[in-house]
Amino acid sequence: MKIGMCMFLWTTHVTRDHEALLRDIRATGFDGVEIPIFEGSPEHYADLGRLLDEIGLERTAVAAMGDPAMNLISAEASQRSAGIEHMKWVIDCTAALGADTVSGPLHSTLGQFSGEGPSAAEWQRAVETQRAIGAYSAEKGVTVGLEALNRFECYLVNTMDDLSRLVDDVGYPSIRAMYDTFHANIEETDPVGAFTRNLRNIVHVHISENDRGVPGRGNIPWAETFAAIRRSGYDGWLTIEAFGRGLPDLAAATKVWRDFAESPQMVYREGYKHIAEHLDLAR
Repeated sequence: MKIGMCMFLWTTHVTRDHEALLRDIRATGFDGVEIPIFEGSPEHYADLGRLLDEIGLERTAVAAMGDPAMNLISAEASQRSAGIEHMKWVIDCTAALGADTVSGPLHSTLGQFSGEGPSAAEWQRAVETQRAIGAYSAEKGVTVGLEALNRFECYLVNTMDDLSRLVDDVGYPSIRAMYDTFHANIEETDPVGAFTRNLRNIVHVHISENDRGVPGRGNIPWAETFAAIRRSGYDGWLTIEAFGRGLPDLAAATKVWRDFAESPQMVYREGYKHIAEHLDLAR
């Protein structure tokens, strides 16, 4: 398995200005970083990939669908088309970065609600748009890891069972699922069981504490979670996702109103130690 650190804790746009931080993340022991893709060009991400190669960091990518004008489950064909085109740009940037996986809530618009659960028509539109995205991502050698979010952030897929059903309905090997311990802690009656039941579709794992802070300081059942991951044979990324108040827009989107750690350095240094020690104990 590989241990990663999501750059959301600092920025939604990583540049060469973050080189010192990236080098410290590597020195801490991380195998790689998760790079947000929200702006920029494939050329920018290709250059960033060269820097990461120099530092010795592998990478994955993360993105989100935040614009209602790009709603992949909209009844408006123009909005769905815009969403597919946006995802093609995300995939192009991911490939240029040298990453083979991009994950996140890439199935519907983050924070947009209809007032009820997903309709049969919305579900079918989700299947159709993901098939179009899956065909393109396969050509580019990129796997899309769709994320189930808690009910306060989206309504299309809130549980891993629902997410796996969507992935199965799409039926493209390049469209898979991501498991996030934060969202599972809210929505699943058995978070560990939700992982093991749906392992066949899981391509990426986010390690996120129940308060979005330092992994190991909250109430996620970590021993059981890491034991299940070890037993499952999963051999992908375990990437820390934490949030702070450094970026006002991102803090507002993630509902972060207070600091959860003494410093960002504490999050990734203590978080790395937490993952490494639990993986060792779970052998």
